[in-house]
Amino acid sequence: MPDQSEMKIAVICSSNMNRSMEAHAFLSKKGFCVKSYGTGDKVKLPGPAADRPNVYEFGATYDEIYNDLLHKDKVLYTQNGLLHMLERNRRIKQRPERFQLTKEKFDVIISCEERVYDQVIECLEGKDNETNAPVHVINIDIQDNHEEATIGAFLICELIDLMSHSEDLDNDIDELLQDFESKNERSILHSVYFY
Repeated sequence: MPDQSEMKIAVICSSNMNRSMEAHAFLSKKGFCVKSYGTGDKVKLPGPAADRPNVYEFGATYDEIYNDLLHKDKVLYTQNGLLHMLERNRRIKQRPERFQLTKEKFDVIISCEERVYDQVIECLEGKDNETNAPVHVINIDIQDNHEEATIGAFLICELIDLMSHSEDLDNDIDELLQDFESKNERSILHSVYFY
């Protein structure tokens, strides 16, 4: 396994807004080589009511989404933390990215919910495995709210840190994940793909 600065990590949630970006920010500060993505068809954010979300294309920038929400209802989107979240996001990268469109290869992919994990695996199964490089795909369920995203970022960082210190990750991974699960009382999904 490459060392910490060389290990390529992807963190993935549905819209590349909250959970994946919180972990992206946290891992970047710790010196990891990390990218973040979403797997949804569209970028969805809470709206004025549960049945009226704000929906954007993956091509929209964080700036455009920020300005749209600011224009729609500054008070609401300040109170619910969306404007603050978008400020953080635009300091990290320009726009949400869709995992299914990337050609990049990773050593470790962490998803933040089981549905996203399934979408990641479906995407990997559809790719040509010309290099036959292994990737560890791991899921840690994280609720999509600000508090859980912060806790999730700590958990993801702790797990990545453990993995980066393994001398033989392919051999150690099962035991490492088992220890992590029991310590943090979080169940984990894991599979290895070659692509």
